[in-house]
Amino acid sequence: MELTIDATGQECPIPVVRAKKALGTIDEGTVEMIVDNETAMHNLENLGRDLKCETTVEDAGDGTFHVLLKKTEASAVAEPAASAGTRVVAFGKAVMGEGDDELGAKLMSAFVFSLTQQDVLPDTLLFFNDGVKLTTEGSPVLEDLQKLADAGVEILSCGTCLAFHDWTDKLAVGGVTNMYVIAQKQLEAGVVVRP
Repeated sequence: MELTIDATGQECPIPVVRAKKALGTIDEGTVEMIVDNETAMHNLENLGRDLKCETTVEDAGDGTFHVLLKKTEASAVAEPAASAGTRVVAFGKAVMGEGDDELGAKLMSAFVFSLTQQDVLPDTLLFFNDGVKLTTEGSPVLEDLQKLADAGVEILSCGTCLAFHDWTDKLAVGGVTNMYVIAQKQLEAGVVVRP
């Protein structure tokens, strides 16, 4: 079976998510991804290596790359990793990383979307300090957070932080919590991720 997916104009992580989903629909065959940037091309190469797919890249010469991911019996779409304890993601900021806030906001949107695409979802998302902005009206990640909530992920925002910013009435997803619970959830977790 051969599938071709045109992912030109799509930013990280969309091409990888689309490729992984397509590979999950076939037992054997090739998924051809067409992308128009080197970052997407390299990310797809990494996906192919992780999934043990034969991977080749062709530069079409028109600004696009054709990444062929050949799935065989030896290939395996990654099984969810087992981990001890709960998985908590702690958002202390509305942006990801240090430096340019515009880039940081873009990265945070991509990170939250990527959470929705994982085989194993986090158990709890904690929002505090400026991070509570992500759970309030007008947040660019509300749709993805709602998907996570609908899938059973617990979403908790610091009540003190919401009040400090005068956003208590603007909470749009999840519930309100306190610092005791935020500390407890992190201490009891098997894994804590801080984007």
